[in-house]
Amino acid sequence: MPPTNTNPRHARRHGGRPVLSILIVVGMTLAVALVGATSVAAIAGFSLAKKVEANSIEILDDDEQAPPSIGEYSGAFNILIVGVDNDSEQGDAYGERGSTLNDVNLMLHVSADHSNAVAVSFPRDLIVDHPTCTGPDGAEYSEAYGEPINIAMGRGGLACVVRTVEQLTGLNVPYAGQVSFDAVVQMTDAIGGVTICLTDSFDDPWIPLALPAGYSEISGASALGFLRSRHGVGDGSDLGRISSQQQYLSSLMRKIKSDETLTDLSKLYSLANVVATNVRLSSTLTSADTMISMAQALRTIDLDNIVFVQYPGSTGDSNYPGKVVPLSDQADELFALIASDQPFTLGADSQGIGTVADPSVTAPVDPAVPAEEPSAPDSTESEAPAGVDSVVLDGVTGQTAQQATCAIPN
Repeated sequence: MPPTNTNPRHARRHGGRPVLSILIVVGMTLAVALVGATSVAAIAGFSLAKKVEANSIEILDDDEQAPPSIGEYSGAFNILIVGVDNDSEQGDAYGERGSTLNDVNLMLHVSADHSNAVAVSFPRDLIVDHPTCTGPDGAEYSEAYGEPINIAMGRGGLACVVRTVEQLTGLNVPYAGQVSFDAVVQMTDAIGGVTICLTDSFDDPWIPLALPAGYSEISGASALGFLRSRHGVGDGSDLGRISSQQQYLSSLMRKIKSDETLTDLSKLYSLANVVATNVRLSSTLTSADTMISMAQALRTIDLDNIVFVQYPGSTGDSNYPGKVVPLSDQADELFALIASDQPFTLGADSQGIGTVADPSVTAPVDPAVPAEEPSAPDSTESEAPAGVDSVVLDGVTGQTAQQATCAIPN
């Protein structure tokens, strides 16, 4: 959807800014970060660093200073990962689109003490106000009100998506990455596939993709199809797709953090090369020291303390049929907790549309992860980090990276 107002105005300058994930986001964040923290970085660091730098994107205004380098184990950081639909290199392999859209938007926040992390998914049809931005062609776009978040890319590229998320959340986001469909396919192949779960057989002719009930190991085009499927899961909405993406990313992170991946130098190099080639990082994120510091922080966080949540919203507003309207009270509470680094757990019945906790699990979701006792079938409330005071956040859907879930086919 094109912006409705393109009167020239100078973009507003943001104040001082206080930090890789798949696509969609966190899995990619962890993959690249872990690679940076291993001997693979020493083996291939120079050549990969050149690729990363060559593909970098500037997200700062001309009068803004770059954020300071992140020292080892110091401070909180925020990263925004944007999955782009119809990027310039994609062509029409996945269908024809009239514009480039930021259809997947996921922000990762890591706490200052590096004990917990939150990954927030923003629905592509979330109705938000947009700040002034400069477009890829140099055109300047005025503020836009009450428009889907996924038009931000067309209004000013990755930098504009960052500013839109900053305005919406009140958080500073000095680091970002732009991910293509090809990156998803190649990354899943690099680690040998990811295990997902379905409560029933799955068939989405729009992708097309068909999978049986139970567990499936997906890779390549099948993995991308599962992540893209909207008609095949839940109620056929983007909210159901977000739940599928959270299940996928949780399984991906479990596999990446397993010994099967961390001790396989060939696999780690393949992961690093996929990211260096297919993920465009902000220029603020291309420093090897910064990435390695982030890596060290991410490696120390238990999967139980990594929470995936969906930005609180409702599809019931008659003024915006078919769109997602923010639930301000829940969103304000969520981002107040994130800004203050307050650990939280999700309440009972927190599973999102199109997903369910799997109480019958007697084997791990990923074969590389030791088996655990199944969760109680009448509750999905996550546990607080050991020794840390935590609040229960009701009214927000999601799961931890450790939780086993299954997608519910539509």
